[in-house]
Amino acid sequence: MTTLPELQQQVLEAVEYAEPLCIVAGNSKQHLGRDPVGRVIDLRDHAGVVDYEPSELVITVRAGTRITDLQALLAEQEQTLACDPPLFDGRATVGGTLACCQSGPARPWVGSIRDQVLGVRLINGKGEHLRFGGQVMKNVAGYDLPRLQAGAMGVFGLLTEVSLRVLPKPRVSITVTRSLDAEEAIRAMNAIGKTAAPLSGAAWHAGKLYLRLSGERPVVEAAADNLQGERLADDGAFWEALRDQTLPWFLAAKNLWRFSLRTSSPHALPQEDWLLDWGGAQRWLSGDHDHDELQQLASDLRGEVTRIRGGDREAERLPTVSHGKRTLLTHIKQAFDPAGVFNPGRLYSWM
Repeated sequence: MTTLPELQQQVLEAVEYAEPLCIVAGNSKQHLGRDPVGRVIDLRDHAGVVDYEPSELVITVRAGTRITDLQALLAEQEQTLACDPPLFDGRATVGGTLACCQSGPARPWVGSIRDQVLGVRLINGKGEHLRFGGQVMKNVAGYDLPRLQAGAMGVFGLLTEVSLRVLPKPRVSITVTRSLDAEEAIRAMNAIGKTAAPLSGAAWHAGKLYLRLSGERPVVEAAADNLQGERLADDGAFWEALRDQTLPWFLAAKNLWRFSLRTSSPHALPQEDWLLDWGGAQRWLSGDHDHDELQQLASDLRGEVTRIRGGDREAERLPTVSHGKRTLLTHIKQAFDPAGVFNPGRLYSWM
């Protein structure tokens, strides 16, 4: 296993020689953000459980720990990382999942990886090993720096440990499907979302609405009976493929965009190729489109758009930020990483 002093030494050497570092573990998210640059600092071997208290629903692991290994361990106690993030062929790690803020189809109902992080440890740009947050859900003192790491793509430091809240596994899941167009599906998902149905997934793809119910069997069975539609025989395969972006639709998309919108936002560009998830809050668009035009569309819908795949990796790919937010992020970057060695430009060109 790569030791903490070895990682600190690599950071100090990078600072001394003004050499950028490209943080890698499973390397399953290389396609996200702008092109990674710099010498690779590898956390694959910095893995394993630091502390696990099943009765407290809290686990602390090293950043290089694979999500598959973590979920397997939790399953022994009938627990799970509830946000069910993408596994990406088993290569996804805890650190990378947090850094890219990845969550699965259940995210609107159980929260994101950001909501489940309690504390982190990281090496900053001075080689110091710092702790933020804690290992208990009651720890709420101080600034919320652990959650700041969610979606930061490693630009603020080298994550070494992550403490997470876990939840009991649902006893049973049932998926009900209906044949609807996208507009009808958006209305249906919003209507069902206002009920007490134990939803854990709501997606639309290729003219079909998928509604997943999870929880105790009597509750799930009753809710499924109340929904109009057919039960999906092998519902696990669909949701896993949606989570891991291995549906044929994803695999065929050379250009891929992700919209983050209100669930009730109208269906735009109906002639284009869409896949809807998170009850309509996450909308995937396939096709070669003008980035500025999609930014304007997202703004008109009071949301954001990110380019996930295709196009110029040197161009900005994340939503445009305000001047105030840019100034704040720049100051935070300077405080954590004054020499600018951690994943420079990966998030934005100006970071």
